Amino acid sequence: MYSNFKEQAIEYVKQAVQEDNAGNYAKAFPLYMNALEYFKTHLKYEKNPKIKEAITQKFTEYLRRAEEIRAVLDDGGPGPASNGDAAVATKPKTKPKDGEGGDGEDPEQAKLRAGLNSAIIREKPDVKWNDVAGLESAKQALQEAVILPVKFPQFFTGKRRPWRAFLLYGPPGTGKSYLAKAVATEADSTFFSISSSDLVSKWMGESEKLVSNLFQMARDSAPSIIFIDEIDSLCGQRGEGNESEASRRIKTELLVQMQGVGNNDQKVLVLAATNTPYALDQAIRRRFDKRIYIPLPDLKARQHMFKVHLGDTPHNLTEADFESLARKTDGFSGSDVSVCVKDVLFEPVRKTQDAMFFFKTPDGMWVPCGPKQQGAVQITMQELAGKGLASKILPPPITRTDFDKVLARQRPTVSKSDLEIHERFTKEFGEEG
Repeated sequence: MYSNFKEQAIEYVKQAVQEDNAGNYAKAFPLYMNALEYFKTHLKYEKNPKIKEAITQKFTEYLRRAEEIRAVLDDGGPGPASNGDAAVATKPKTKPKDGEGGDGEDPEQAKLRAGLNSAIIREKPDVKWNDVAGLESAKQALQEAVILPVKFPQFFTGKRRPWRAFLLYGPPGTGKSYLAKAVATEADSTFFSISSSDLVSKWMGESEKLVSNLFQMARDSAPSIIFIDEIDSLCGQRGEGNESEASRRIKTELLVQMQGVGNNDQKVLVLAATNTPYALDQAIRRRFDKRIYIPLPDLKARQHMFKVHLGDTPHNLTEADFESLARKTDGFSGSDVSVCVKDVLFEPVRKTQDAMFFFKTPDGMWVPCGPKQQGAVQITMQELAGKGLASKILPPPITRTDFDKVLARQRPTVSKSDLEIHERFTKEFGEEG
């Protein structure tokens, strides 16, 4: 399975080098980044140390080239000089910045940083605050922490300091990671998105070095945000029987680094998400000065979600229909609503596949219909395609009945007991989102 990742990476590298040689740096950069993502995934599965080493070496070379291109694109220049040779990717033409394998840096450090570099989100995810339904107080708190200090530094004088660490907790599928994406889009900061697999290294002693490097990189490129998803997998209760030496060291390093972030105003915000807040180590929990409960969406939020997920897909639902759908889906999480709409989006396609009658619209498109429809022709989708009309077949708009059909077979995924646990935690340690 994992050989696909390598093939995918090589394919992207070929395209990247081609664009690079042609001087199309704006096109080459995302291709290099895609290649690096696939190489990184492949490295997680590769067992052969020789191949691993070779890929790591290539990874560092392509990363360096991508960084050079980015530096030039950021400056608004046309791009670094290319000598028309595919090997440009391995020949740095600009002096590496600090922390990117410069002469004074130890290669071990460079390797760790190269691994972490792919955690930096360079392209904005394009999720706006308005796309996040409800969660007003969570959005307000994050805006206070993320937007205000960068745009209005004069607000934070004397003892007034921006929030430095946020914990978003709540049942699965309520939009914790989605909220983090909105922060990445809206904030003018470097955004590091980290999963536990990025930080848990099987080499002894490397995990805590990765953590300290991560925070150092965040400080170097401040203002920045470190987002750690599923933080409970990194920071469970200390002293538990199944706790490994490595995870204990990661926790200690994280505690030290977060304490450092809180003490001096280094413009680094730590944002973490978890579905199981009780599983968190209490010392780690205390480091988060804001703990915000992200509950299931309320009626208004669900109504907004149905509209957002349908987007500009043709439909004939009225405002009253959306309201009624929201009422019918009490107990659904944001992700349940998203799955429901995804399923509904395919209903018109299923109707088109099963249709026995079609009618021709004035602009020459064929739409499925019932036998009684005026101008109905008895023909199937396959027969129309056989006549060379495949591109003229149009699925009908989505109707309220499509939703009723899908909702009849869908159930909410968050249980009552799940909710009780989160509500109890909120009473003890959190605040409402």
